[in-house]
This record gives sequence, C-alpha cells and structure tokens, in this order.
Amino acid sequence: MRFLAVCFAALSLGTAAPAQACGAETDCRLGDRHYRIALPESHASGTPMGAVVFAHGYRGSAAKVMRNKSLRRVLSDMGLALIALKSADDDWVIPYAPRHMESDGSEEFRYVEAVLRDAAARFPIDQKRIMAAGFSAGGMMVWNLACTMPGRFAGFAAISGTFWMKPPDHCAKPAASLVHIHGESDPTVPLAGRAILETHQGDVAEALAMYQALGGFRPSGNATANGLTCRSQNNAKGDILDFCLHPGGHSFRSDYVKFAWERLQAAGKL
Repeated sequence: MRFLAVCFAALSLGTAAPAQACGAETDCRLGDRHYRIALPESHASGTPMGAVVFAHGYRGSAAKVMRNKSLRRVLSDMGLALIALKSADDDWVIPYAPRHMESDGSEEFRYVEAVLRDAAARFPIDQKRIMAAGFSAGGMMVWNLACTMPGRFAGFAAISGTFWMKPPDHCAKPAASLVHIHGESDPTVPLAGRAILETHQGDVAEALAMYQALGGFRPSGNATANGLTCRSQNNAKGDILDFCLHPGGHSFRSDYVKFAWERLQAAGKL
C-alpha cells in the first residue's frame, strides 16, 4: 500500500510548543505548514470536546474556512471544535490529482497526522470524537484519508468529491464509517467525474462499491432528511456507509456536516 511509506513520521512537521498562541484568526504553525482552530463558544476550559477536521476546496485555505460563519456557528452550537487544514499546494497533493499525478499522498497524510497530534497537545480534543469532513477537492482528500488512516477518525464526511481517476488498489482495514453527500446535477464534480488536464475525476459509484466491499457493508434502508435522499448501509461492526443526494449542483451547506456528525452519533461512533 502506498501509505506504508508515510509511517506517520513527523519529519519537518514538528509539533509546535503548546504555549504558542493560535486559533481561528492566527495560524497554528507546524514547520512550513499550518492549520487553524475555532473552539466552541460555550466550551468550559479543560473539558474534552469533539472536533471536525475540515479540508477546503481548490485554492481554499484554513483562513477561508474560518471565514465561513455558518459552519463555525453550527459546530460551536454542537459543542465541537473546527480544525481547518491547509493543502500543501493550491490543491491537495494526493494520487492522480492535476499536477501531482505521481504523488502517493504521503506529504498530506503526514501533515494531517501532525495536525492531530499538535491540536491534541494544545487543546483538550477528545481523540475518540473526531470526524474528517471536506467539500469538493476537500471531499477528495477525505476519501483518501478514509482509505489511508481510518483508525484516526471516528468517521468521514465527503461532500461533492471522491478519488481522482479511480479508487486505490488497497486501503487500510478495518473500514470506518463514511457519509458521502453529492448534488444530483453537480457540473463541477459530476457523479461520474470529468476530465481535467491530464487526469480525470473519479466515479462516485466506483468509490462507494470499493468501500462497500472493503467494509462488508450491506443495505439497511433509505431515508430522506435535511433535503437529502440517502441510501444507507451498515456492517457487522455497526459502521455505516451512507450515499446521500440533494437535487442541487456543486454546493455546500453547513447542515451537511451536522447531518453527517449526527448520523455517526446515532450509529454509536461518536
């Protein structure tokens, strides 16, 4: 598996000193990388809290994620921290991505592991209550995280993004819980993907089929909620694999992140 080369080594991403101030308006530095974090307004000092680690879209940034007042409000009201990642390039350096066709993703995976360690050192993050979420290119990053480090998160929420080109030949086991949300008429990241430069966006159905087989998921019913029509599956361990569609295009709503968290919570994963 490509990820074995990562070995979660810190390399240049040394953990910054916890005393160094950082937050929603100031970068938390990790060598030449950084992230930002917003704590829930009602959080009592020292009390463990859950968190959503959020991967931005193409040409996004941690600072731009923090400017999404709706997302910050929704998570704050849920008592959750928002940890905003920043890609190594304009886009995430993951397998088959434009201009990064030969990447194995290890640069980004090391970074995410370093963020998780650093945030835990600085803030009282409950390590058993962390969900990875992302939109568009960030959703593609989330699928790669689900394949590479499923044990580091309680679950995953990929919104309008999947693997580039095709699912990986191998993913880490055991599979985790994953909620995929997509617009039926998305022209930017169509469900079947589209060609971009020398590569091609992946087919969502292929990613779901791969993960279904990996985790031994079986159909468990259909449901409609929050403007989403979902096809749900679960496995013997109680993990869930949800495929949820909305009638719109390439769009993000903060409620999608809340919906995914609540789905994981109902399954006993958070």
